[in-house]
Amino acid sequence: MTETLSPVLPDEVDAAARKLLERACDKDLSIATAESCTGGLLASLFTDVEGASHAFERGFVVYTNEAKAEMLGIAPELIEAEGAVSEAVARRMAEGALRFSKAQVALSVTGFAGAGAPGDEPGLVHFACARDGRPTEHREAHFGDIGRGPVRIECLRVGLEMLSEAL
Repeated sequence: MTETLSPVLPDEVDAAARKLLERACDKDLSIATAESCTGGLLASLFTDVEGASHAFERGFVVYTNEAKAEMLGIAPELIEAEGAVSEAVARRMAEGALRFSKAQVALSVTGFAGAGAPGDEPGLVHFACARDGRPTEHREAHFGDIGRGPVRIECLRVGLEMLSEAL
């Protein structure tokens, strides 16, 4: 069981993270993350798993548009045109995390964990998973207005599933 997050983390999420990291270790693969609405929660989960966390190479917490551009190499024009919470930006985030790390697999998360600007859909989240030599996968989730914490936990579930599929 994870140590730091265990009071709020569902057991099945904890188990999925452990299994994922063990599989990554067995395959000698490392993982990077690029997180916006989750604020580094996935990276925190990976570093909290004792004994298998060396499969996690690094995490990028890119909450602002400027951080997405500076740290992941995303063109500001793309963010402006598509919006930070979009399939296009999620894909570029995952690809940028792969490019600016030594990982072979990268996952990105960008969305509205809570209320965004007027007209933004609470709980709308875009995920992308990039792996060397494979097309980048995308998934869109509509968690609804369930609150910031529950949306972030649901993001962990989806992210772990996508990473598991990529391995």
